[in-house]
Amino acid sequence: MSIEEIKKQTNEKMDKCVQQLKKELATVRTGRANPLILDKVLVDYYGAPTGLRQLAQVSVSEGTTLIITPFDKTIIKEIEKAIVKAEIGITPNSDGMVIRLQFPPLTQDRRKELAKEVKALGEEAKVAIRNVRRDSTDAVKKLEKTDNLPEDAVKDGQDQVQKITDKFVKIVDETVSAKEKEVMEI
Repeated sequence: MSIEEIKKQTNEKMDKCVQQLKKELATVRTGRANPLILDKVLVDYYGAPTGLRQLAQVSVSEGTTLIITPFDKTIIKEIEKAIVKAEIGITPNSDGMVIRLQFPPLTQDRRKELAKEVKALGEEAKVAIRNVRRDSTDAVKKLEKTDNLPEDAVKDGQDQVQKITDKFVKIVDETVSAKEKEVMEI
């Protein structure tokens, strides 16, 4: 393995950390209805936990209501139970054909709680990025021993890994900041 390969792996792993953060942030509730909030809802469908969005069409109505139209109308009760169990903070309303999730406006206190949650997710992502950095710098140090790389090349490799880390930490900060702004928006 070379320093270039280590840099490439570092970039890929850190990018995965950022993508995971974005995925998690998409499920954080804001004032607007977002179908991604239902990604963590698992419905007991004939004994198998199945993602809600695989069992129903989800659409947004008027920006504050999600309309869930199951492909199989017999599982409406199961879907309602799964939504309540997922604790997304919204009570489902069903008319037997579709389920409506009405998103009430968030209170200021709830917005602050969600902003803290967003920051915590950002910190988790930064920890994951720092773990990748640690592994990469260890791999560079191993090259010094195994390939008899000069100390300057090792130091240069570690500096390059740090620059990659700084770039991804900045991306995390910007992503978290944008989501916090979205959460606090009335």
